[in-house]
Amino acid sequence: MKSLAIDSAVTKIFIAAKNDDKTVTVILDIGMKQSESLLPAVDSVLQRAGITVSELDYAVLCNGPGSFTGLRLGFSALKAINMAYGVPLYGVSTLLTYQHPFSSLPYTLLSVMDAKKDHFFAAAYEHGTQIIPDGEYAPDQLAKQLPETVFVCGMDAEVFIRRMEGTGKTFITIPFQPVTTDSLFDIAEQMIARNEPPLKDFDGPVYLRASEAEEALAARG
Repeated sequence: MKSLAIDSAVTKIFIAAKNDDKTVTVILDIGMKQSESLLPAVDSVLQRAGITVSELDYAVLCNGPGSFTGLRLGFSALKAINMAYGVPLYGVSTLLTYQHPFSSLPYTLLSVMDAKKDHFFAAAYEHGTQIIPDGEYAPDQLAKQLPETVFVCGMDAEVFIRRMEGTGKTFITIPFQPVTTDSLFDIAEQMIARNEPPLKDFDGPVYLRASEAEEALAARG
């Protein structure tokens, strides 16, 4: 299949194009310049993969949780392609994407992102079944729900493990994160095989937390 994937949920952005058995991936970790570099990177991976936007069978992205700005950036790019060319767009939980490469391991998998304010966005899985739903959690909330040994994945796995010192539980991780767009392609094609629908026109990012502006409005109201 011919496809395009973007993970812009955190500061390190992954962009990849897949042309059947050939995949071209670009990783942007350049801070504020990422917004102006995303579209040229999309053009570059498509060109290097030897496909055009009109040839895409589908596009896929991490739809949250994650950075407000980053998620909007990814949605803007792929929604434009969806609307202009009719390319089906699939959204995948960022937390599901992080745990996907490790789904065959014989552990409870905990996928985490640092949500700041001493909280983490997290979800847990066992044997392919989600046992803790995507949400925002304090570390002690998660500790109460987890078994003695847990494999932690995600960009902020090591941050989480340091925060959990002294809980008496054993946390395992690896010192790097696999290329997330590879997981996005795999998950999206599983969704297509199951005839799951793509995102609708009005679907947007899943933030799990109100923005600072929304919190301010709620406080005033």
